[in-house]
Amino acid sequence: MCWSATADLVAGAGVAAVGVTGVVLARDRRDLPLAALPLLLGAHQIVESVVWSSGGGSGPATVAWAVVALPLLAVWVPAGVWCAAPARARPRLVVPLAVGVATAVPLARTLATGPVTAEIRGHTVGYTIDLSHPVLLVAGYFLATVGSLLLSGDRRLVVLGALAAVGAAVCWALWRLEFISTWCAFAALCSVVLLGWVRARARAPSRPHHSA
Repeated sequence: MCWSATADLVAGAGVAAVGVTGVVLARDRRDLPLAALPLLLGAHQIVESVVWSSGGGSGPATVAWAVVALPLLAVWVPAGVWCAAPARARPRLVVPLAVGVATAVPLARTLATGPVTAEIRGHTVGYTIDLSHPVLLVAGYFLATVGSLLLSGDRRLVVLGALAAVGAAVCWALWRLEFISTWCAFAALCSVVLLGWVRARARAPSRPHHSA
């Protein structure tokens, strides 16, 4: 996610701090899963700093990194969007949430039964996981995560979804070139957007819990 162990550690601590701030500022418990997302992303980067320091391999840090990156985020993001959405928007958000669960199940099964290895490649870390039907799983993953944000109906979350789509494409291209990993900068940007969303929600008038 970052270009070195130190960069991952520093960026992870900063992103996690944004997450703590978001959780503290969140006024509605329904907003907590999304408010806490930067905290999860920051912890994820800190875990990868351990992967860097270990020289890659297939140790506990590598497995923990894969668990967060794959099945956990595939469910966390659409579930968080569904929780924060008004009642009228929830029916359409059931689709990306269901896709996220359906995607997370085979991902979790693969992580539980097969090896996960990490390899230091210059300024990036490459992870190897033996996935069956990878194209289908990647499509489901992005439909669940990016799709839920774009379908949220919330302007800030839609912007976050667009940033996620563009940022993922750019970061993936740079990673494939083994030039440098920029996921940490992308995570920081998304975390700032999410913090702005939490602050805006906290300033808004109280929202009813029933359908409008």
